[in-house]
Amino acid sequence: MYHSHWGLDEPPFRTRLDPRFFHQSPTHEEALARLHFLVDYQRRLGLLIGPQGSGKSLLFEVFAGDLRERGLPVAGVNLMGVDRREMMWLLACELKLSPHEESTYPSLWRLITDRIAEYRYQQLDTVLLFDDADRASGEVLAQIARIAQFDCSPDARLTIVMASSPDGVRRLGNPLLERIELRIDIEPWSPSDTEDYVRASLARAGRQSPLFDPPAIQRLHQLGEGIPRRITQLADLALLAGAGQQLDAIDQATVESVYHELGVIEV
Repeated sequence: MYHSHWGLDEPPFRTRLDPRFFHQSPTHEEALARLHFLVDYQRRLGLLIGPQGSGKSLLFEVFAGDLRERGLPVAGVNLMGVDRREMMWLLACELKLSPHEESTYPSLWRLITDRIAEYRYQQLDTVLLFDDADRASGEVLAQIARIAQFDCSPDARLTIVMASSPDGVRRLGNPLLERIELRIDIEPWSPSDTEDYVRASLARAGRQSPLFDPPAIQRLHQLGEGIPRRITQLADLALLAGAGQQLDAIDQATVESVYHELGVIEV
């Protein structure tokens, strides 16, 4: 493992959805605050927008963890590749309703709406998080629109948040877009955000002294285009390559070499 070469306690850069590795940059801090606003002020529908790799899914994980710590019921479903019944079944599981494998759509609808009503009587806010909403089928989006219209009384306590890439927003359709009460945008990182992220990630892994020289961090930011997932991937590969070459630090040339080996993003 390369972390022993660099004197690290663990690999510092990880792309998996682990809230422990969430870097609260200014844009992510603002987005998280706006997500909490939706719930605290009982807004019905919000839209989280960011490019692929900008941290929407991880932000949902962190947000859901915050809500659970407050004792609020929260359900998260990724909509990519699921049909209407499967989406409802997954939602029922997230709400701890233990649906049967053979449960029909009408029975799932009753289970879920009864549970939302139950939470309302308990004065609990129910929060539904739908990731990759722009990749959902039309019937799934229509189902979300139906849920969004459930119990529209002034004391209703249901908040729905969908996540989408900027290019996919129009695919959500007017029935949902017309109901959006708050749009939350995740912007690409600035150069200073990238620098802070690299430094904080290395410090968490046990490295206090600089490991990437300034030109390397600058190139890391440029090639990653300010997108957290790309920056994370490139930084991780640079550490691997540098360890293999027995380098004492990561320079600009190392970052560029792993970028070209990756062959995913055009300069």
